[in-house]
Amino acid sequence: MAREFSEEWKSLFPVGGSTVSPLLFSDPHSIGPIFFNPNPNSLTHLFSSTIPSLSLPHHLLTERYLVSSDPSILPSTASSIATLFDSLIEVIDHNVSQFLHNRIHLLKCRDSPNVVILFPTGANEESIGFFMLRVKDSVLETRLDVKGNVFRASTGSKSRIFRMSVNPVTDSELGGASDSSLVIGYLLASSLYSVCWFTVNHNLNMDSPSMSYLGTSKVFKETVVHACWSPHIPEESLVLLESGQLFLFDLESQGSMNVFKGTRLRVPWSDWTGSEENKAWLSCEFSWHPRILIVARCDAVFLVDLRLKECSVTCLMKIETLRMYAPNVNERFLALSRAGPDDFYFTVASSSLLVLCDVRKPLMPILQWKHNIDEPCYMSVLSLATLRSHSQVDNFKLASEMGFCIILGSFWNSEFNVFCYGPAVPFRKGSITSKLSKISTTFCAWELPSEVNLSNHECHCGICLFREDLSKDALPEWVDLQLKKEMVLGFGILSNDLASLLCEPDEHGGFTLVRITSSGRFELQRYHASWSLARKLEGRHEADLCTESHLLNPRSVKENKSAELHYLKLDYLRAYANGNLAQIVTTKLDKAYSNDQEEAPFSSEVHELLCKKLNACGLGHSRSSPAITSIFNDVKLPASFHEVALRKLWTDLPLELLQLAFMSYSECREINGFNQTRVPLEFLAVPDLPQLPPFFSRKPSPHSDNDIVGPVIPFPVLLVINEVRYGYSDLGSDGFSVEAELDLKYKEVMQVANEIAASSHSSMPHDDHAVSLAEENEDPWADSSKPKPFSTYRPIALTFSDTDSVQGKRSSTNKIYESFIFHVSDKSCKQTESESVGAEMFDDLCPIELRFDAPEKKFEDQSLKAYTYLKKKMSRWHEEFDLYKEFCIQSGFEKAVNS
Repeated sequence: MAREFSEEWKSLFPVGGSTVSPLLFSDPHSIGPIFFNPNPNSLTHLFSSTIPSLSLPHHLLTERYLVSSDPSILPSTASSIATLFDSLIEVIDHNVSQFLHNRIHLLKCRDSPNVVILFPTGANEESIGFFMLRVKDSVLETRLDVKGNVFRASTGSKSRIFRMSVNPVTDSELGGASDSSLVIGYLLASSLYSVCWFTVNHNLNMDSPSMSYLGTSKVFKETVVHACWSPHIPEESLVLLESGQLFLFDLESQGSMNVFKGTRLRVPWSDWTGSEENKAWLSCEFSWHPRILIVARCDAVFLVDLRLKECSVTCLMKIETLRMYAPNVNERFLALSRAGPDDFYFTVASSSLLVLCDVRKPLMPILQWKHNIDEPCYMSVLSLATLRSHSQVDNFKLASEMGFCIILGSFWNSEFNVFCYGPAVPFRKGSITSKLSKISTTFCAWELPSEVNLSNHECHCGICLFREDLSKDALPEWVDLQLKKEMVLGFGILSNDLASLLCEPDEHGGFTLVRITSSGRFELQRYHASWSLARKLEGRHEADLCTESHLLNPRSVKENKSAELHYLKLDYLRAYANGNLAQIVTTKLDKAYSNDQEEAPFSSEVHELLCKKLNACGLGHSRSSPAITSIFNDVKLPASFHEVALRKLWTDLPLELLQLAFMSYSECREINGFNQTRVPLEFLAVPDLPQLPPFFSRKPSPHSDNDIVGPVIPFPVLLVINEVRYGYSDLGSDGFSVEAELDLKYKEVMQVANEIAASSHSSMPHDDHAVSLAEENEDPWADSSKPKPFSTYRPIALTFSDTDSVQGKRSSTNKIYESFIFHVSDKSCKQTESESVGAEMFDDLCPIELRFDAPEKKFEDQSLKAYTYLKKKMSRWHEEFDLYKEFCIQSGFEKAVNS
């Protein structure tokens, strides 16, 4: 019965949306294979580039990271501020546009098969990056600049480029800038509030690309929604703003200062807004005439006719027209594109439907498909011959020439489908029907939509799909699995001229694409037409589910292997938490002694290094007990008195125990785990700068085998061993407490600090907060004749009121963290700008004495001028930052604020 319907009725049944699809044409022997599978042997890495940090979608922003506590204890902070983020969704959408639009565009050189690849680049993607692909002596070459980097063209602005569009120049009469340079196309780049235009040239002498900046538009007061080139007049382009305003720009009418003054098109949108004036505008395109435009809004598509003096607007498609098979109340249009076979046709994609339309038949779809892509925002229409080029046989050549493919997808979800359509007649070479197909105006869908794996990372076999679902369930609610994978951010299809030079012909043809991934890799890959879709990808089925980590940490699960769990004994930690650490350590030491095992000799390398570190800080191996002033001298960055006491306890340990805590990295990379397997461990390396244990200022991994790392044994355990084996502690082993030992040392440190401050007060009348620590040459790092002042202070955040203390909101155990100490810079750098000075010139930037873990470097005139400029900036910040002024007042550095 369905085949007896008229063509208009047939178009109302979407392909894949109902059991009856009268416009579905399924004849593989006539149209040929239309599945496209990647050829794993053709993957070619072109080069890698730095990709700016990707902005997260709004559902992964700050409010999703706020942890809600038990309502009975503390009200949820996230729920109280959730409304603040609702109003920011529109702004956030602009920040995630890299997931919505194609980041790569290709321009073929008119005089050769070479192709220029263009893409946004820069720290904020404010510039145009480009390079050339060419084949020389049967070898693919990537033409970069002399430094091996991509070429760059500046827009003259720091604004991020959100969209790009290219317009190839095919008319040889347009020529170029000179006899040695040809214009191969134009490029426009739109930011949030402006549009820039360029010409793309091919330098014949250098065989390299170049770009020339033509100019920019004025800065619009509204957001630029879309911009496109005219297929009829190469120099004209159209710009759509968020309010629906349209501007027509002509590159022939350049104004002053490289600013193009576009013509505002007077379109009577008021007749079509009504109560829907807040509907978002989507996209714009040129139709079959230079002055007939197609403009899409999220709820409708319009035809704008500017040929007469009075502009006329016609509604071509409404979202209500699709309600039968798109009943969702939130259904909206998402993408618009011109379509073949001529400029009368266009395609529009909504949340659930893909529709082929004809401007000559308003409100009547020509063809519909039901798609299952989540929020598709990318759409492109190509000839089937483009996707099936370079074939060995031509049995389906006529179908390739008459057929079209719509690539619809989402970069964010890494989903792309191919929708094929064409005339509804068999294609047999030489038949009468094949000749009639050239004048047929009836289109139907060729087979059901098929998926194309543009990333070459998605294996869709049952095992991998099941593992992916399990991984989704294992992730927190606010983490999207897609962020754990390597995403394709953009792609372009090479011309057949260049692709044919890179590979042998496929049986039924195929296409070659260039893509850029979220890891910054530019890759080239060949896809071939097949009779069926490859669900299992060779080389990917055995790989980890999550191959790379670009935004969040990876979760890898090996295929056909149960997760290997490694166990670490935490009996010492449990004993420490329960207060019986001394008992556990004593029991284990007694058991070790009873085995009469020969002790392993200490590493001479570790021994020499620790001795060198201690001697550099004024602590020799033969010491009985190091002076606390030597510990004070080690404090450069602000440290609490608790940290000073901890350092004093570390230096009290015998060198033999220190060698237990620090060892060569090659000796401790692996230890025996609970199940006797090797478990890798990571520790920080001992720094080169003179420091005392436990070496607070250090760099993280990676290490070399020669590095000394540690501590590999927790300090409480070492302290207990010291008490049990050497009896240095004043407390008995039965009642030994690490906290009590630390508290005694803290009080000793505070007492010495108070004594030094009292004795130095009279010798330093200008600064009551600074005291000297230079006593009897105990400071080997500085001249003993010069006092080594330090300052103490309490952070403002730790200043509690007496009421808080009375109410018990202030724990007595936190007092040891409230007072901080740091060395005061002597500000001895008096060199003029003409002198060559070193890192000491930074001493007067702040009260803290700075040390640099870097090779000695002298700064010449140019660097000193930059330093002087930055110093003025920092001085201004000192004057305006209230918290810094309060810190200086509290620490006795009022003069530093005005310096």
